[in-house]
Amino acid sequence: MARTIIIETNGGPEVMKLVDRAVGEPGPGEIRIAQKAAGLNFIDVYQRSGLYKLPLPAALGMEAAGVVEAVGPGVTHLKPGDRAAYAAAPPGAYSDARVMPAAQVCKLPDAISFEEGAAMMLKGLTVDYLFNRTTPIGKGDWVLFHAAAGGVGQIACQWARSEGINLIATAGSDAKCQMALDLGATHAINYRSGDFAPKVREITGGKGVRVVMDSVGKDTFEGSLNSLAPLGMMISFGSASGPVPPFDILQLAAKGSLKLTRPTLFAHIADPAVCQEMAARLFAKVASGAVRINIDQRFPLEKVADAHRALEARATTGSTILTM
Repeated sequence: MARTIIIETNGGPEVMKLVDRAVGEPGPGEIRIAQKAAGLNFIDVYQRSGLYKLPLPAALGMEAAGVVEAVGPGVTHLKPGDRAAYAAAPPGAYSDARVMPAAQVCKLPDAISFEEGAAMMLKGLTVDYLFNRTTPIGKGDWVLFHAAAGGVGQIACQWARSEGINLIATAGSDAKCQMALDLGATHAINYRSGDFAPKVREITGGKGVRVVMDSVGKDTFEGSLNSLAPLGMMISFGSASGPVPPFDILQLAAKGSLKLTRPTLFAHIADPAVCQEMAARLFAKVASGAVRINIDQRFPLEKVADAHRALEARATTGSTILTM
């Protein structure tokens, strides 16, 4: 049996329940993993609330790290006793142990702790596809990144610095802006102090940025488009403030033949070989010290509702984990 967080209906943090569930043995292509920590992400909130639909009842959590206990037939890249971490479907990471598909589970280097592994996989792999797999970004290019003091944003600031990319960060307080600057952002804008788009234009000499990386959604979407240079790329990869409302696609033409994409991590890691390649790049960044994983909040599994409330209130910085 393993303690597992489930929901039987969609709603607020109070709908999450801690139950004991049988774990079982892995079948073909599966592993059983004893988990040391799980990561907290906005996708968990979207699934809990019903913005992203799950068949109910459902377990929650998309990211964790632990020790492989058993492997099923056909699993060759992992063995019992391996340290491992993942960001992968199906949900179920909020648990002491689980059986799950092995394809997107990655062997965790000894130099990276279980807590770091749990905190970094979904966020770090997201940063990898943003910088390496969505649109070409080179040394000296200008990128606007929203919510830069959060878990994804902190990794992005450091990643950009390591690649010589000029990252303009936005955050909701002067303290969070300073955090982004300390981590490698070239400039930082407190979006609560007014419209950020004119400030982006000022920083870039009126040109705008080549790429916007926006996980905030509704509140920043229009300003993000207004921050782009002609032919620029808008990457909308989250909806922390709510989903982007319908808009006239002709706006993209009027604002300079802009490009818009709404990617998901799980499309990028669907190919197991690609997933392992992306993880290798992430592990190398962390092991080299180019990227540091900052875990600023820890909650025991039974306090998961408090963790969700803090995340939704934008009261967190860096990464948040659940400890088992």
